[in-house]
Amino acid sequence: MYEVERERFEAIVAGTVEDLPAEFRERIANVEFAVEDWPRPDDYAHTNSPANTMLLGVYRGVPLTKRQSGYHLTLPDRIVVFQQPLQRIARDEADLSERIRHVVRHEIAHYFGISDDRLREIDAY
Repeated sequence: MYEVERERFEAIVAGTVEDLPAEFRERIANVEFAVEDWPRPDDYAHTNSPANTMLLGVYRGVPLTKRQSGYHLTLPDRIVVFQQPLQRIARDEADLSERIRHVVRHEIAHYFGISDDRLREIDAY
C-alpha cells in the first residue's frame, strides 16, 4: 500500500493526460478528468462489474462512436480515477504512477469507443 495526498494524486493524473501522444490528446474534447475516493454503486452497474470488484477507474459518458447529431451543448463526459483502490495495490510512487497511467489510458480508450473485449484482443490489459 502506498498513499499520497489528494493534490499529489491529482497531479499524477493531470501529468498522465499531458503526457499523452498529441494525436490522442488533441482529439479529446468535452471530457473532465477527476479523482474520487471510491466507485459509486452505479459505476458497478454501468461497467457490468460485481459489487466486490475493485474498480480503478470509470468512463462516465457517451463514447465518440455512439454519439449522434443531437449530441451537443452537453455537460462534459468524465473520466474518474479512484484513489483508494489504486493506493491499496500500489507498492511505491513509481508503481502508483504507472497504474494511474494505465487506468487513464484505459478509460480514454472507452471514450474513443473501444470496448473491454477489444482491449483484451489487442492485449492492452
